[in-house]
Amino acid sequence: MTATQSPRATAQTPQAAATGSTGSAAPADGKASPDGKASPGTKASAVSSGTLFAALGVLSFSFSFPGTVWALDGFGPWSATGVRGVLAAAIALVALLVTRAPLPARADWPALAVVAGGCAIGFPLLTTLALQTSSTAHSAIVIGALPMATAVCSAVLTRRRPSKVFWAAAGTGAATVIAFTLTRNHGRPTVADLYLFGALLVCAAGYAYGGRLSARMPGWRVIAWGVVLAAPANLAVAAWALPHEPVHLTAKALLGMAYIAAVSQFGGFVVWYKGMGLIGVARASQLQLAQPLLTLLWAVLLLGEQVGAAVPLTAAIVLACIVVTQRARAA
Repeated sequence: MTATQSPRATAQTPQAAATGSTGSAAPADGKASPDGKASPGTKASAVSSGTLFAALGVLSFSFSFPGTVWALDGFGPWSATGVRGVLAAAIALVALLVTRAPLPARADWPALAVVAGGCAIGFPLLTTLALQTSSTAHSAIVIGALPMATAVCSAVLTRRRPSKVFWAAAGTGAATVIAFTLTRNHGRPTVADLYLFGALLVCAAGYAYGGRLSARMPGWRVIAWGVVLAAPANLAVAAWALPHEPVHLTAKALLGMAYIAAVSQFGGFVVWYKGMGLIGVARASQLQLAQPLLTLLWAVLLLGEQVGAAVPLTAAIVLACIVVTQRARAA
């Protein structure tokens, strides 16, 4: 499905809009079934591929907080946010020009604006500000509520609801990570927590709109146009912040900046949106319940942070929720 097809060709059924798929798919052998629908084997293959792409996105994002901490070794929070956005936009613009990607349809720009505001401006800035005073491990657990927020945004956007089993498992996973966070702060959220909760809300909206849009536009174009659309704001932030915040170009800072610009801001979204386009926003979002656990691992191995004994219990509950939500039918 290309962006040059007519609106009639790209129209979605309510079910397709809810699940993030474009309807029936051609069978793997290239032969359509008599009724024009995809075979069970093709659907299973699409689910497997979508799960793989979404999982790769989660793995990519799990390094984002450590990468941001490294970038903060040489950049201020506002400088880091602006520079990463400008670099990501440059990469995306080159990709769009080389592939001669067509401009999005007029009706797609509002959704792209949500992607730009949530994923290319709001989330990077708020999480970077939070990481000034919050540990990577703690921040990862707070952002662990992102899948639940994404599922809620998707349900509101599509006016359809996942099954009760799905909601129960997703809610349990979200409640687990929130409880874990509050117990570490004696039951009270910190300023950093408020930044993080704001970040997960705007990012959830970007995921929901971007995932739905990726059902009719290649996922990499969704995030590419999103970061390009956010480029003027990020350029303005960088131009203002760089003269006011000290910059120390250490190897760690440069490596961190390269990662959060090329992967966290662009490359990770390419596979993430492709996965959501294949298996739906709600179901793909639940794979992110594993992201805080992976980030905790990198925090220990790469940053030398210490984690408490509650981490293994949290991991067990969260992984169980992932299994349940993946088996439940996500409408």
